[in-house]
Amino acid sequence: MTALVRPRNGRMIGGVCAALAQRFGTSATTMRVIFAVSCLLPGPQILLYLALWVFLPGEKTAKTAW
Repeated sequence: MTALVRPRNGRMIGGVCAALAQRFGTSATTMRVIFAVSCLLPGPQILLYLALWVFLPGEKTAKTAW
């Protein structure tokens, strides 16, 4: 498993579903579908998404040595 960070590529809104997909080894589309279906159920899914968007670190770019 990889670290839980929001990737720079492959993100749509905040990169949370892409980060979770990388972490668990699935595709980002699958994770987005799971999230969309879970929003039909009662619970704090939107608040959890927003919290992960705020608290997950973004992926850092590789620094180029000049």
